[in-house]
Amino acid sequence: MRGRGEGWVVAQFVLMGFVVALGFVPSRWPEGARTATAVVGASLALAGLVFAVWAARTLGRSLTPFPRPVPAGLVERGPYRLVRHPIYLGGLLFFGGYALFTASVAALVLTGALGLLWAGKARVEERLLAEVYPEYAGYTRRVRARIIPFVY
Repeated sequence: MRGRGEGWVVAQFVLMGFVVALGFVPSRWPEGARTATAVVGASLALAGLVFAVWAARTLGRSLTPFPRPVPAGLVERGPYRLVRHPIYLGGLLFFGGYALFTASVAALVLTGALGLLWAGKARVEERLLAEVYPEYAGYTRRVRARIIPFVY
């Protein structure tokens, strides 16, 4: 890959913007389920935000929105002991929770699309991380989950 992977970053921010915007569009969510989904959604969004911030702070100088890594050392502590891309997990929880909170089916669907985008971006990042850090192969054997524990 040439460059830093700007296309991935633009695509993810466009999708995130659409998810947020769709939360303001009225939907036909079942009225009786709105309170429950709002509570669950707010809880998931808060948990996702906290998890993503924890992961970003743990990365420190290695943090970049681009797939090409900043060679500041491989991070294996904190949330990186649980999944290899915890910021994406936090983002999925946040945006999925937001979609539930706002009762937006369209935002929930786009959150799924965002997850697919992050899965593709994660594969590119992992190839680049393996080029920069020879120890990355061992890390992937120890931490099996890319984004979602026990699933992917």
